Formats: sequence, structure tokens, C-alpha cells
Amino acid sequence: MEREGNLVYHERQRLQFCLLHSLNNLFQEKDAFTRASLNAIAEKLDLYDPNKATWNPLSTIFKPHHNTLTGNYDINVLIAALEEKGKKVIWHDRRLGASSIDLDGTSDELFGIVLNIPVRRYGGIWRSRHWVASRKIDGVWYNLDSDFPSPYPFKNVDEVTGFIDSIISTGGEVLLVLNDQE
Repeated sequence: MEREGNLVYHERQRLQFCLLHSLNNLFQEKDAFTRASLNAIAEKLDLYDPNKATWNPLSTIFKPHHNTLTGNYDINVLIAALEEKGKKVIWHDRRLGASSIDLDGTSDELFGIVLNIPVRRYGGIWRSRHWVASRKIDGVWYNLDSDFPSPYPFKNVDEVTGFIDSIISTGGEVLLVLNDQE
């Protein structure tokens, strides 16, 4: 975990806690969320799940919304965590492409973007998904991917649009994080 010279906060990847890292990077704060707070959200979601699965010996590790050992939280934890901070999440319609996102808008409605990217590791044997945050900080959009050694500043909005379109083309999902205007 580090602060760059330009004061952009960036956490590095550890185990499968990419959702935790992407949320902290999105909020630009070390403990905006902790492993304990995300686990509590996941447990609460499980408690109120109308389709609760029956218990089995693996249930202590593989919970419905996360893996207790490695993290690997799901979309439900992301949405609940963001709502706790007064944010709203909208699933971007991939058919519209990234050009339909108001990346350089004058309103402060768009707080940031969270991407869910398909990844292959270990020579393609292991398939998984990875959470990545992007946010505009002091007029510059950054890719705050926890797999990167430091935040990547995009050169301009066209580069951000191209990046998001490439994520969509590989099966990634785009979630717009909005400031709650209500």
C-alpha cells in the first residue's frame, strides 16, 4: 500500500482481495473498507438470503458471497458496500460502449468506475475474475488496478474510452459508481 508523489492512493493485490483493494483505491483511503467489514457485509447478505443453501462441511470456507480464506467477494458485496457509503451502482449497458459514459462531465454524479475483468492465470489453467477501480482524481482519470505496481494515469478521455471498450470486448463488466443525488 502506498501513496504516489501525486498523492494518488494505491493498494497492491494480495490473495483474492481485489474487491477490497479496488474499493479502497476507489475511495482513495486505506481503510475505507477492511476485510472484517466486507466479511460482515457478506455474512449479513447470507443471513437474509431467501434462497439460502443448506450447510455442508465446505460451507465454513466457501460462503455464498465470498471465500473466507482468500477473499474473492461477489457483486452483491460490492453493491452493499458502496450503498453503505451513499453510492449507487448502475450496470453499464455494454451494447452502448464506453462512449456513452460521461467521463468528462461537469456534474459530480459519476464517482468512479468498477470493472470486473475475466483473467487467466498459470498459463490459462486458472480462470477467474478481477475487480479494478478507475477514478478521476484532480482532473485525471486513473486505472487503479491492484495488480499494477502503481496507479496508471490515462493520457485523456479517449484512452479511458478505449480501455473500457477493450474490457467490454473481452467479456468484462462495467459498473458505474454514482454519487447518490437524492
